[in-house]
Amino acid sequence: MRLLLPGMVERRAGRIVLIGSMAGSVGVRGEAVYAATKGGLMAFADSLRYEVADSRVAVSIVLPGAVDTPFFTRRGAPYHRDRPRPVPAGQVAAAVRDALATGRAQAFVPSWLGMPARVHGVAPGVFRTLAKRFG
Repeated sequence: MRLLLPGMVERRAGRIVLIGSMAGSVGVRGEAVYAATKGGLMAFADSLRYEVADSRVAVSIVLPGAVDTPFFTRRGAPYHRDRPRPVPAGQVAAAVRDALATGRAQAFVPSWLGMPARVHGVAPGVFRTLAKRFG
């Protein structure tokens, strides 16, 4: 960011895409530290977006759920949840490409994950009740 952003601001054009996680939007059982770091990245993206608003530099964050990569195996805790099912890495790459093309602020992968994130924001108590019941 420190290397690329100043030139973008000076040129008054550019696109930045950060890779967050659904876990940063709503928190996930067994993922407290990971969720906290991704939540911090979301706040960073929001703050940076405000800071560069006058420069025409777009800041986007892509928020995937589970992705079908070796991530879970490498960390020693395989993914065992039924939902959300892991998406192919190519689907995340397509969301990054779309964010670069459009400058859209947020993109959930798969897109339906935006709904639980909105419920969490609007009715956190309802979200927590549902999360306890359905994991």
